[in-house]
Amino acid sequence: MSIEIREVKSKGELKTFIHLPGIIHKNHDAWIPPVYADDWKFFDAKKNKTFSYSDTILLLAFKDRKPVGRIMGLVNHRFNEQQNACDARFEFMECYNDKEVALQLLSHVENWARQKGMTKMVGPMGFSDKDPQGFVIEGFDKQAIIATNCNFEYMVNLVTENGYSKLVDLLDYIIEIPDETMPIYRRVFERAEKSSGLVVHEFTSQKQFKPFIKPIFVLINEAYRNIYGFVPLDDEEVNEFAKRYLPIVDPEFVKVLTFGEKLVGFVIALPCMSDGIKKSGGRLFPFGIFHILRSAKKTRKLDLMLGAIDEEFRNRGADVLMGMKIFESCRKRKITQIESHLVLETNTKMLAELTKAGGVVMKRFRIYQKML
Repeated sequence: MSIEIREVKSKGELKTFIHLPGIIHKNHDAWIPPVYADDWKFFDAKKNKTFSYSDTILLLAFKDRKPVGRIMGLVNHRFNEQQNACDARFEFMECYNDKEVALQLLSHVENWARQKGMTKMVGPMGFSDKDPQGFVIEGFDKQAIIATNCNFEYMVNLVTENGYSKLVDLLDYIIEIPDETMPIYRRVFERAEKSSGLVVHEFTSQKQFKPFIKPIFVLINEAYRNIYGFVPLDDEEVNEFAKRYLPIVDPEFVKVLTFGEKLVGFVIALPCMSDGIKKSGGRLFPFGIFHILRSAKKTRKLDLMLGAIDEEFRNRGADVLMGMKIFESCRKRKITQIESHLVLETNTKMLAELTKAGGVVMKRFRIYQKML
């Protein structure tokens, strides 16, 4: 059967693009659907400012008039200007185990990138490191976590058979919460608390930490500047990001670190909502939101989402101060595990910290590259 590659132009085609993974992964136990309301906002250029400084294309593959694959191509001009690069990216690639469909999807998006003057294709990778990155290459049987890709093992072969090779790996750790804090960490915590001048702020409501939102993103823009794929956020994007995620933030798992009047560190985590999102089918209404909120209250796992420490205050016990407070909140809520989210393999200091805390690698993701 011939394969037709069609650019997404209509709302109906976008609906097919958004919902196709749910069909492909119908019997995939590890897969968690997206929250579809968020996907509709993400792909709306009026609501997602990153479209304003990026070129994009959405493609669907059809066989016998049935959708069998999808892919997004994008060029983030802001990133390329800052890095003096000519990179295009592919993202949201999904298909069945079909070599010809994969070839057609990748070829079309590569040709599109060449027409834009790009010399390298990177992916899976979205507008920034805040979007899902990489294909899973280890830990296929482990349940997906929020804001990450979940793929069958065959996707790795489909990409590498089309000339893609490793660019960088990202690791996802699981940390078991100890019943009691190790004496060495307790001593470091007490010393840092008394003599460092650092103060940990904890919260019981979203209203309490709202004043810290802008300083948090100022620190993110500074601390993340050397992380691959990161693009600094402007004020409008900060507001969009906060509006998108603030409603689901649990204030008990937000810790902010200050030195005098200056915010110098923070960590934001979420009780795992994956079971609730799966039960909801990715739909918030009419009852999905209740499944999601209930799973967040019943879960025994915490997902780390964001965190940073001002470079000047690293190696001064800042990580221990916030880590101890997170552990205390976990014990209070009977949470027994923390999942780290994705850490670049080049971030050796963070990997060492996770290992020191007893972390074990649960999943490995890989971003691929190909010269055009």
